[in-house]
Amino acid sequence: MASLIAEYMSFLTNNRRMSPHSVRAYHATAERLSSFLELHWGEQVDRVTLAKIGAADMRAFLADRRGVGLTNRSTARELSAVRHFLRFALGDDASLPALKGPRVPRSLPRPVNPDDVVALAEDAAGSARDTWVGARDWAVLLLLYGSGLRVSEATGLMGDILPLGATLRVTGKRNKTRIVPVLEQVKAAIEDYVALCPYPPTRDAPLFRGSRGGPLSPALIRRAMQGARGRLGLSERTTPHALRHSFATHLLAGGADLRSLQELLGHASLSSTQVYTAVDTAMLLDEYFNAHPRATG
Repeated sequence: MASLIAEYMSFLTNNRRMSPHSVRAYHATAERLSSFLELHWGEQVDRVTLAKIGAADMRAFLADRRGVGLTNRSTARELSAVRHFLRFALGDDASLPALKGPRVPRSLPRPVNPDDVVALAEDAAGSARDTWVGARDWAVLLLLYGSGLRVSEATGLMGDILPLGATLRVTGKRNKTRIVPVLEQVKAAIEDYVALCPYPPTRDAPLFRGSRGGPLSPALIRRAMQGARGRLGLSERTTPHALRHSFATHLLAGGADLRSLQELLGHASLSSTQVYTAVDTAMLLDEYFNAHPRATG
């Protein structure tokens, strides 16, 4: 089992380009599952024996984890990480046990926390039936948050954007073009997808493909994110478009001016961008009232 987990860590680091923090978290879950199953089954666990895992075994594992004080939200994430590991260990075609995660109270609509963005993308990618489809969904979701694209803009990108540089020209509403930044993590995710995709990119064909090679439908990305947010217990308002809102809100909180933000988002008027000042003010007030010892609300 140690060699299998080592393979998994290499896959997460080199193929999925996950952050060291995420790799450590997924490694810990794989180790915990392995140790639990050895005691639960009374035998050594390897790739072959792992294939017999059933819903009852996974429920027993989650019950054991709840016994050490995991919240519903943390338990939902643990279940997502287990599924991710099993998908790697047993293959894309493996039939995993059907098991619902714990109920998680719905939170108020908020910009998506950066850690939750990564968790959503990882969960969506890990739940895909094929490795290349997982790499595709990972790349698209990172692109929405990292560059502030609309989902239709991301799925409408053509192969002529390759090879990627530090910026990307995007055509948005009313055929208006703009330049957006491309983070190294986003660039690496797209390059990994291109390397795995069975449909080689061409300049005049869509960059992101559906399972049969046609253009990727935005509905598939929305469906992948819907499944991920349900498994992670996040708000129903956590949609692909929410990642674009989060991009804007987090940039504004980090000091970006409204005019620059307007250009990055492709808004026709500044009034469309000014909505983010209200969101940011609400976040600052929440921080103040939660943290200041003399705040009364």
